[in-house]
Amino acid sequence: MSSLDAHVVIIGAGHAGGTAAALLRQYGHTGLITMIGEEPIPPYQRPPLSKAWLKGEADADSLALKPLEFYAENNIDFRPNLKAVSLNRGDKTVTLSDGSSVSYDVLILATGARAIKLPVEGADLDGLLELRTAADAEKLKAALGPGKRLAIVGGGYIGLEAAASARKLGAEAVVLEREPRLLARVATETLSSFFQAYHEKHGVTFELGASVVGFEGQDGRVTGVKLADGRVIACDAALIGVGAAPNEELAKEAGLECARGVTVNLEARTSDPSIFAIGDVAHRPMPIYDRMFRMESVPNALEQAKQAASAITGRPAPAGEVPWQWSDQYDLKLQIAGYAFDVDEVLLRGDPASGKFAIFHLKGDQVQSVEAINSPPEFMMGRQLIGNRKAVSKEKLADPSVSMKEVAA
Repeated sequence: MSSLDAHVVIIGAGHAGGTAAALLRQYGHTGLITMIGEEPIPPYQRPPLSKAWLKGEADADSLALKPLEFYAENNIDFRPNLKAVSLNRGDKTVTLSDGSSVSYDVLILATGARAIKLPVEGADLDGLLELRTAADAEKLKAALGPGKRLAIVGGGYIGLEAAASARKLGAEAVVLEREPRLLARVATETLSSFFQAYHEKHGVTFELGASVVGFEGQDGRVTGVKLADGRVIACDAALIGVGAAPNEELAKEAGLECARGVTVNLEARTSDPSIFAIGDVAHRPMPIYDRMFRMESVPNALEQAKQAASAITGRPAPAGEVPWQWSDQYDLKLQIAGYAFDVDEVLLRGDPASGKFAIFHLKGDQVQSVEAINSPPEFMMGRQLIGNRKAVSKEKLADPSVSMKEVAA
C-alpha cells in the first residue's frame, strides 16, 4: 500500500512516535515525515521522570531519544507545541490546534494516554499534580524536599517510584490506596507486602482501604486530602496516580474502531488501512495469550513502532515479543515479563526476606508471567519460557538451587 516516498504524518512525539520516525528513515523511507508533538521538546524517555528526573540526575537533553538536530538532518519535520484536533479520513487531512492542517498518505497515531483525574471537590486546586510529562516532573520536583509532605493518591508503580524519590529528597511521603493492598490490580499479595514493608523501612506511610472524596485548600492551594471516613491527610502537594486513559478521541470521532484504545492488528494497522496506531493508545493483539489488550510500557511502544515502520516500508514483520516492563525503587529492580492471564497456580522462587526472589504465574505447566526482584536470570529465562510456551517442571522452578538455565532446558 505504502511506497517509500509516501508522506507519513505522526501524531504524537512520545517514545512510540519518535521511535517510529527514526525507524522509518533507518528502514529506507524517503518520503516526507511530519511529526506533531504537544510538548515543546523532542521525544524523550519517560520512565526516568519518576526517578532520575526528580532526583536531579537527568534532564530533557540527557533523556532525549535523539538530539534535536537529528530530525532536521533526517528530513523529519518536527512540529512542537501542537495538538491534532480533528481527522478527516476522506480528505486524508489532520487539523491542528493552530488552525493549520496537514495532509497525509499514511498516518500514525501515537497519541498516548493521559492521567485519570479524580472527579471530586477541590480537584482544581494548585498543588494537585500528575506525572506524565517532563513539565509534570518539574512541578513535582519543585514540591519535594526537606520539610515538605507529599500525599500520593494511588498505590501503583508510578506512585511508589515517586514515594521512593520523595524520600530520597528528604520529603515525607504518604500513599493513599483505595484497595486493601498496594498494586492490587497488577501484582501478587507477596509482592504487595514486600514493597509495603520495604517502603515503610524507608519512612513512607500508607493508608490502605482509603477512598479519597475531596481535597482541602487554602488560598487556592491544596493543604489536605479528604477521606471517606472523615479524616483529612495534611500535605503540601498531592500526586494523583490512579491510572491512565488512552487518548483515542481523535480516532473515535473519525470513525476508527476503538475498544478502550484504538484497535489494531499485528502490523499496528487500524480499521483504516492508511492509519496505524502505536504505543499506549493502541488496543493490540497478544498472540501468546490469544487476546487483545492495551499495554502501557516502553517495550510495547518500541515493538509497535517496529511493526508500523516495517509495514509502511514493506519490510517483513518483526518477530513477536514477550511483553515486559520494569520498576526501580530504592535499590530494588523489579522486572516483569508477561501478564498473569488465566493463571491457576503461583510459585515463589527464593526468599523475599533476602530482597532477591521471583514469583511465577502458571497456567498448567506453562509460565504466563514472572515478577522478579533483583533476579535477572529468573526474569530472562522466565521471559524465554513465556515466549516458547514450553512445559516446565514446577519442582525445579520452585527450587533456587536449580539454575534457571536448567529449568528452561
